[in-house]
Amino acid sequence: MAEKKMSSSRRNQLKSLLLQIGEAMLEEEACEAEKEKRQYMEEKCPTFSNPGCMPELQELCRKLHKQIDLVDEERYDMETKVQKSNKEIDNLKSMVQELKGKFKKPALKKVRMSADTMLAALLGSKHKVSVDLRANLKQVKKEVKEEEKQTGDWRKNIEDKAGMDGRKKMFETDA
Repeated sequence: MAEKKMSSSRRNQLKSLLLQIGEAMLEEEACEAEKEKRQYMEEKCPTFSNPGCMPELQELCRKLHKQIDLVDEERYDMETKVQKSNKEIDNLKSMVQELKGKFKKPALKKVRMSADTMLAALLGSKHKVSVDLRANLKQVKKEVKEEEKQTGDWRKNIEDKAGMDGRKKMFETDA
């Protein structure tokens, strides 16, 4: 049996009825929420009466401090409950994970890889670039110091300075 199709006018009429019902329900919920809010505010926050003398003002302050302390204790209790529940949730999650199966993390092995193979692994086979890390390094020539040049064979220096000629040379070079 083929299903009977609804006419578009009937479908539009039903849609509009559903929208009207939904709109009325939303308005009711908003009114109810407003009433609850007013009732809560009247219950928790009575109308403020401005005291005229100092003892009444001090009594009001004491009363407000007590209320603040109570609210602060409630807030602290709520925070601890939330923390406990979060820990419990984490524990349950880990237990579920363990029940699903054992997951061992494999020990990672050290892999020696050249720069070329690392680039190939990272960039894929698209880029075939060979990297010569020493290509752009600055060439430095080692300079030989003058002192190292002068210090040759020490026996030769002593023989040159021996006798009168050597002493004469020594004084001439120093002066």
